[in-house]
Amino acid sequence: MKWKSAVRQLKPYQPGRSTQEVKRQYGLESIIKLASNENPFGSSEAAKESIRNFSDSFAIYPDGYATFLRTAVANHVGVKETELIFGNGSDEIIQIISRSLLYPKTNTVMAAPTFPQYRHNAVIEGAEVREVQLIDGAHDLTGMLEQIDENTAVVWLCTPNNPTGVYIPTDDLVAFLDRVPKDVLVVIDEAYFEYVVADDYPDSVKLINSYPNLIVLRTFSKIYGLASLRVGYGIANEEIIRMLEPAREPFNTNTLGQLAAISAIDDQEFVTKCKQENRKGLQQYYRFCEEENLKYYQSQGNFILIDFGTSGDEVFQFLLERGFIVRSGNALGFPSSVRVTVGSPEQNEAIIAIMKEYLASKTVNA
Repeated sequence: MKWKSAVRQLKPYQPGRSTQEVKRQYGLESIIKLASNENPFGSSEAAKESIRNFSDSFAIYPDGYATFLRTAVANHVGVKETELIFGNGSDEIIQIISRSLLYPKTNTVMAAPTFPQYRHNAVIEGAEVREVQLIDGAHDLTGMLEQIDENTAVVWLCTPNNPTGVYIPTDDLVAFLDRVPKDVLVVIDEAYFEYVVADDYPDSVKLINSYPNLIVLRTFSKIYGLASLRVGYGIANEEIIRMLEPAREPFNTNTLGQLAAISAIDDQEFVTKCKQENRKGLQQYYRFCEEENLKYYQSQGNFILIDFGTSGDEVFQFLLERGFIVRSGNALGFPSSVRVTVGSPEQNEAIIAIMKEYLASKTVNA
């Protein structure tokens, strides 16, 4: 087989372990999964009801233009319908951008560590990857600007950044955009946008009017709780959307996903409640970290990266054997940390108790 050399070198994306898999392996009756930044409160009842009421044929292809969802999103975010592109999750839009703009002899600039699919897709397309290390969990925007040259095609900004939860303030973002060449696409990935509470977080959608080389990505997988239905979208000027559309699969968002997303976006009361509960949950973890003198980043997402000062894999395994699935920071570029999704108050309390057990065991064995 004449495989691309890049594909030979890559490993597939490794999601968090499934609850059923962990139950079987460790003989556990119950599992709390706090690994994949899913919404612990599920999804809107309105979204569930829209699927229960679906009565059309499954033999019919979905609406490839996502007509009704397009109208709902356009009205919600305040843009024209022609300024939107939809994907099988925002992951697919990352892939579409990479397919459209990256190829050998081009390069792409991103932070490190950040969401790994930017790098993954760039490698597949044969582009040079230029990574700039985070500073205190935040993008080094000056360092990223220094990496941009005449062959740079795409710059990726994940804000709040995964896995640190640190965001890019408005003034810093605008100063950065002012200096990026106009023929370089800047991607602002806002998967966790709805969780943000910072006063100086940018209104990125309004910026697309001032910066024609900007696209903003959002998703229904996080606060809307529709991760299994895979619906994401990008917001940009009409010219960018027009150029990206040919690289999009024709029926890439499924019928049930479109229906649920329309209902979910109408239920902003559910979104507000989840946002408030997430803030309370983060405070539970902040208190724990401060009591135990553990380093962490203030997060604007629905997760927290905690530095235990030891092997993240060891912490992960200790929690796993006791029925809690998190993500080891070893795979995320923070080998002494774990990333924990903020759960319900009860879930947070339960895992914090096990984390305290871990720390106590380390003290005894020291």
